[in-house]
Amino acid sequence: MFTLTLVTNPAMILDPALVRALRDALGGGDAIWLDPNSAAEFSLPKPPRNLDEIRASLSAEGVDLVCQPSAGRRKKLLLADMDSTMIQQECIDELAAAAGIGAKVAAITARAMNGELDFEAALKERVALLAGLPETVIADVLATRITMMPGGATLVATMRANGAYAALVSGGFTAFTAAVAEKLGFQEHRANTLHVDQSKLTGTVAEPILGREAKVAALEDLTTKLAITEGDVLAIGDGANDLGMLTRAGLGVAVHAKPVVQAQAAHAINHGDLTTLLYIQGYAKTDFVTA
Repeated sequence: MFTLTLVTNPAMILDPALVRALRDALGGGDAIWLDPNSAAEFSLPKPPRNLDEIRASLSAEGVDLVCQPSAGRRKKLLLADMDSTMIQQECIDELAAAAGIGAKVAAITARAMNGELDFEAALKERVALLAGLPETVIADVLATRITMMPGGATLVATMRANGAYAALVSGGFTAFTAAVAEKLGFQEHRANTLHVDQSKLTGTVAEPILGREAKVAALEDLTTKLAITEGDVLAIGDGANDLGMLTRAGLGVAVHAKPVVQAQAAHAINHGDLTTLLYIQGYAKTDFVTA
């Protein structure tokens, strides 16, 4: 049995007529409204053959669609990227903006996240441009430029309240993941370490660099540590360096992601906030735990 979930942005209304029409066309079961305004689901004996066409059509109307096996939907591990996933910015771009080279670094970041550049080489190139920046800029950027993605704290709190483990795994920097993990309630975080000398960034980063393979290694390590399977994992991210863990996880979701990521990930969210990841696991809004 499969479950098809429809979710809109919380600021929108999911049209009941649309839900009924799709259910009737696909021969689905009774619709269950997880939120009376923005989220509904129904069961199906098998995924529709034209699923991609349906998904594209609904996306044009501001609706996200996820179709997956009904069994085991509630995951035991949340493995989340940070930049442009749990937060609304790319930290290295914000550091570069503070240094007056924002546009140059942002252009490299965009290409790297879309899979056009080698991640490790692109990271080293961007970090080198930050050489000489006072370490205090990190705290300033955290305080003035970094904002959380809507729904993130509720996602983490609800999954943890239901026994899941939450890990933040980023190709960014520990100076940022430590603060974001604490704010959002993640139980651990993994990222790269910026080198500092005499209170200034040296323009180098500790190796080995945490990139695509390291995120997969984190998935393997944590599933072993928690004695769960890869099928028990919800992995989320937006960049090409997330594809390894997204394709290995039982539920891999591209979140407001780059085109290359959406093309390869099994599932994508383009309209809803991060609470959409709760709805697709079968949580109703009344089940949400606020941090």
